[in-house]
Amino acid sequence: MEEIRRAAEKAIGEFLELFPMPEGSLFVLGGSTSEVLGERVGTRPSLEAAEAILEGLLPPLRARGILVAVQACEHLNRALVVEREAVRAFGLEEVTVFPHPKAGGSLATAAFLRFQDPVMVESLRAQALGGMDIGGVLIGMHLRPVAVPLRLSVRRIGEATLIAAKTRPKLVGGARAVYTREDMLRKLEEFRPKPL
Repeated sequence: MEEIRRAAEKAIGEFLELFPMPEGSLFVLGGSTSEVLGERVGTRPSLEAAEAILEGLLPPLRARGILVAVQACEHLNRALVVEREAVRAFGLEEVTVFPHPKAGGSLATAAFLRFQDPVMVESLRAQALGGMDIGGVLIGMHLRPVAVPLRLSVRRIGEATLIAAKTRPKLVGGARAVYTREDMLRKLEEFRPKPL
């Protein structure tokens, strides 16, 4: 379990270095402890593995004031555990259900037990700024458009594949549009008066 905790801690450290999420933003975490332990999703739930993951991930996120949503499994339609503060901050709708290892999964259950004022929500309404998927549990529906993969040196937590994603604002415009401040300033130079 210590190896799982260390991998989670290293992964979130790299994530936050590559994508320093602002205070008050929303991070989504999904994971299968069965996959972490080398089994097929849903076949070997482990509260111990879930606790190890949360021990590694939560402290750095909370220290930066980032709100965390932990996705439950498909048996709860991928509902999420959040702190009540996130419901208010993001206009989420609370639902009534309590996760357990066989319906919701161990990670959501451990988060519900660990959070200070946990509630369940059906959806984040695609407002998460970044997130991690441990074991292929499909968190994409909770991320803002446009999701961009983050390549971390940590490729696995336990035996589960780790996929991290950040988001960026949509690029809008057409052939004349520019997408960096530097390009904008370069374009402005074309309109400055030229010396005679």
